[in-house]
Amino acid sequence: MSEEIENSPQPTQAEPALDQVAATVIRAKREVAKVATQQRLGQDGRRGPLRYGERVQITDTKKRMSTFVLEEGGYFQSVRGNLHHSEIVGLNEGSVIETASGHELMIMRPLLADYVLSMPRGAQVVYPKDSGNIVAMADIFPGARVLEAGVGSGALTMSLLSAIGEEGKLISIERREDFSRIAAANVDAWFGRHHRAWQLHSGDFAQVVADLVEDASIDRVVLDMLAPWENVEQSVRALAPGGVFCAYVATVTQMSRTVEALRSTQSFSEPLAWETMSRGWHVDGLAVRPDHRMVGHTGFLVLARRLAAGSKPLSRRQTGRGGAYDDSGYWVADDVDERTSTDRKVRKVLRDCLVKQPDDATEVNVQATSARGALTDQVAQTLGLDAVQRPAFKE
Repeated sequence: MSEEIENSPQPTQAEPALDQVAATVIRAKREVAKVATQQRLGQDGRRGPLRYGERVQITDTKKRMSTFVLEEGGYFQSVRGNLHHSEIVGLNEGSVIETASGHELMIMRPLLADYVLSMPRGAQVVYPKDSGNIVAMADIFPGARVLEAGVGSGALTMSLLSAIGEEGKLISIERREDFSRIAAANVDAWFGRHHRAWQLHSGDFAQVVADLVEDASIDRVVLDMLAPWENVEQSVRALAPGGVFCAYVATVTQMSRTVEALRSTQSFSEPLAWETMSRGWHVDGLAVRPDHRMVGHTGFLVLARRLAAGSKPLSRRQTGRGGAYDDSGYWVADDVDERTSTDRKVRKVLRDCLVKQPDDATEVNVQATSARGALTDQVAQTLGLDAVQRPAFKE
C-alpha cells in the first residue's frame, strides 16, 4: 500500500504522452511514496489503530463518502468540515468525530466494494454485485487454479485472489498492456504487496493459454471480454473435468452467442444465463419503501461445467434454432455500444498508478504481440517497461 500523490498535469496535444522529464518525476515521486510492504495481505494486515499510509473512508450524516490516504501533514476538506490527518491517526476504526463546524464524521477502513468503486480505472469495473455472484456461483474456492481474461482495472481480480488465497493460482490475461499496468497497481495497493498466487500477462488469450497452460490443469475459467465465444475452444482444453466456465458480458447478443458457442462444443453441461439487479430499501420506523435509485442492469453471467472427455451433454427436449450468427467479421466495442475510455484518460490514470506502486510491485508479463493501447513504445522504453518476461505455469 502506498500514499496518494497529487495528480500530474495532463499532457497537451503538442507534448508526447510521457517524455523523459515526466518519467524522472514519476521515479522521484515513487521514492517519496514508498512505504513498508505489508507482511499480511489486504485487510488482514490492517488491524488496530489507524496509521499513516493507510487508506481511510470518511462518511458524513448525508451518507456521502470520501476516500483518501493518511499522510503526515495531510488535511481533509469537505462541506461538512475540515480536519488534519494527524487527528485521525491513532484512532480505532469506526470512530465518530465532530468537526469544528459541529458536523459528525465516521471513520472506517474501506471495504473491497468501496475500494473498487473509488480506485483509478482505465476500463469499466465489474460491480460488487456481479463479482460476488461470480465467486459464489462459479465456486471459486481456496486453492483453486483460475484462469481469468479481461482484467480491465483489476476489480474482479481482487475478488478472485481473495477467494483462492495464497495457496491457489490465478493467471490473468489482459489484451492491452496499459490496462494491465493500471490493474497491477490497483491490486497491489489493495493487498499491500504482490499477491504470490497471481500471474499477470498482457497478450492474446489463445496464445498465452497455448504457451503456458497444460491440458485439463485449470479448475475455473472466468472471461470478461467482448467476444468470449472466440476463446471457448481454448477453455475446453484448459479446464479439468467438472471445471466451471463463467463469462461476463454486457448485452443480450453477446450472451446468446456465448451460450450457443458452449453448446456447439458438445463439451459442456447446458449453460445457465442470468443477471442480477440490486435494489436498496429505505427503513425508518414505519416508513419502509424501496429506494428511488437502484443498480439495475450491469451485465449477464453465463455458466457451464466441463464434461469428462468422451462424454456428451444430456439430450435437450427442444432443438435449438441456430443460424443466428456467423463467423464473419470482427466485433469491436462500438458494435455493442460499450463505453470505452479515451487514450488520454488512460495515460493519465497509468501515470498516477505508476507513481503509487509499492516496493513489491506485480510484474506484467508482456507477450510480444500484445496491444499496448495508450502505452506507446516510447513511453515503455522511457520507463524501462519494455522487457518481455513469460514465466511458465506448469504443474
